[in-house]
Formats: sequence, structure tokens, C-alpha cells
Amino acid sequence: MRQHARFLRRYVASAFVALTALLVAVAGVGTAAAESVSLTGAGASFPYPIYSKWIDEYHKLHPNITINYQSIGSGGGIRQITERTVDFGGSDAFLTDEQLKAAPGELVHIPTVMGAVVITYNVPGVTKSIKLTPDVVADLFLGKITRWNDTRITSLNPDVRFPNLPVSVVHRSDGSGTTFIFTSYLSKVSPEWQSKVGAGTSVSWPVGVGAPQNDGVAGQVRQIPGAVGYVELAYALQNKMPYAALRNRDGYYVLPSLETTSNAAAGIEMPRDYRVLVVDAAGKDSYPIAAFTWILVYKEQSDPVKGKALVDFLWWALHDGQKYAPALEYAPLPEAVVKRLEGTLREITYQGKPLIEK
Repeated sequence: MRQHARFLRRYVASAFVALTALLVAVAGVGTAAAESVSLTGAGASFPYPIYSKWIDEYHKLHPNITINYQSIGSGGGIRQITERTVDFGGSDAFLTDEQLKAAPGELVHIPTVMGAVVITYNVPGVTKSIKLTPDVVADLFLGKITRWNDTRITSLNPDVRFPNLPVSVVHRSDGSGTTFIFTSYLSKVSPEWQSKVGAGTSVSWPVGVGAPQNDGVAGQVRQIPGAVGYVELAYALQNKMPYAALRNRDGYYVLPSLETTSNAAAGIEMPRDYRVLVVDAAGKDSYPIAAFTWILVYKEQSDPVKGKALVDFLWWALHDGQKYAPALEYAPLPEAVVKRLEGTLREITYQGKPLIEK
């Protein structure tokens, strides 16, 4: 009888050890699965510096989440999210109604930060910020002002000595949200630009040479004496390139900065779908070429694990991630917009069920 009881105790103990090992193994499989979540995104180069910072910081907090964002231009980001070859797209140009209808599902615009598009130049001997008016900017990119010592430029900057040097325009060669922002501004301030060229992520440029992404334009401007181009402010700062103070709608010359970018958005009413332009804004201290940039995601996600990871990352970016924006010369989102976006993120679902419960 004692031997039987001893046998039963040994059997139960062995069974308990085996069951514990099985549970640990199952838990290990779950942990391994969690550690392998990988998200891919592609699109705008305008926000690439801040997105890179976010991805790096978020990975430190969540080593199980790997995010890869390719800076290929807004046109590429729109195309890839529409084709569902990425988990999220990046764009500085909001999608048109036609583009939204062409997508295989409902796409949501998530504004992430604000930035400024600057006019940068490489004029030997001119290292300070120069003043430019909207009509002069338009005529530079229309090819009507062909030399840097043109009286329309020198009269605005009497204390600057400009060389008798040809103007070489550099523009984006790829589908670009930065181009959309810049050409939207030119279309608003120049009737001639509006009628001859118009606004878009890609336009038929009257003059100049093209380069891909913001860093490509910055590189070309740095290499070509007499060049003028347009880039996001962070790229001009990173490359130590000068940029112009632009005369705004109220007649004041304003340099791009965190404050002047935020000022431009102060009077903007954010629509429900977040699709809005912030160019030629009113206000004494408003920089005239400012913009939101967006991450594009599907409202109904096709993968619950990746969808959950994506929404959690976006929630972090809209809250904790905003503190990293000023150091990179992006303006954080207004608090009222963040509060609205919390509701938008709660509406992202898998099989109709919200992926976030915060």
C-alpha cells in the first residue's frame, strides 16, 4: 500500500513538472511571437528626421517592435499604402477624394507634427538670410528672374552684395508632399504660377534640375553655385544652409522657426478628416509656408497583432513622442488636435473591434 502511495506521489510530481515545462514552453512561444512584430512604412522625406527619432526611441522602450520607414517621397508613400505593400504611409500632401476612393479600404489621415518649407540657396559670399517677397519667389521658380544681382532681389536686400551669377533652380524629381506644399503656396500668392503650373505632388517645372527627396535637393543646392531650392527646415539646418525670410500676407518678413510655424496654424480650423493646408496664413508672426504631415493607415486593419502594434506606436508618438519635435525644428501638435486624434485612434479596428482601449 505504501509502495502504491509512493508511486502515486512520484507520478503526480512528474506530471506536475511536465505540465509546468509545457506551460513555460507555451509562454515562451507567445513571448517569441510578441518579440517578432515588424512594421513597415514608406513615404514623405519631410518628416523623416522626426520619424527616425521616434522609431529609435520607441524601440528602446519596446525591443519587441521593429519599425522600418523608407524615405521615398509622399507620392511613393501614397502608392504603397494604396497597394497595401506597407503597414502605413507617410505624406505631406493629403489625399484627394479620388485617391481615397481608389484605396482598397477606408484610409485615415493622422497628422503627426508641423514643419516649414524653406527657400534655401547657394550664393557665393551670401551666408545670411535674405528677404524675398512672394512674387520674387514665384518668378525665381518660373525662370523669369535669371541672375542673383537682379534689381528685384537687390532692392529687397540693400545691405547684401550679390554676384552677377546665374540662378539655377533645383526642385524635386519624385512625387513629393514638400512639392505639394510649396506649389500650393505659389499657386495661392501668384496668379501666373496658378495658371501656368498649378499645385501638386508632381508638376511640370518651367526651369531647373530635379533631385529626389529633401536630402537630394539639399545636396544639389550645396553643390551648385547660384542654386536655389526648397526643402524642409530640418534639412537646411542639418546641412548648415542659409534660408530666406519671406514676406507674409500681413506684409512682415518672417523667418521659419518653431514659433512662426505654430503661429501659422493658430488660426486654422482643423476639419474632421484632418485634411488642411497651412500656407499664406494671416498673422504678423506667421511663416507663410507651413504644413502638417500625415501618417496614413487603414481604419480596418487586416492583422490584429500588427494593427495593435501600429496603433500603440501612434498613440505614443502623439503623446510622448511630441517632446522630441522641437529639437528637430518641428512644431508639436496643438493639444486640442491630440485630444481629437485619441478618438480617431480608438476607431481603428480589427474585425470591427477597437485595437486600443485607452
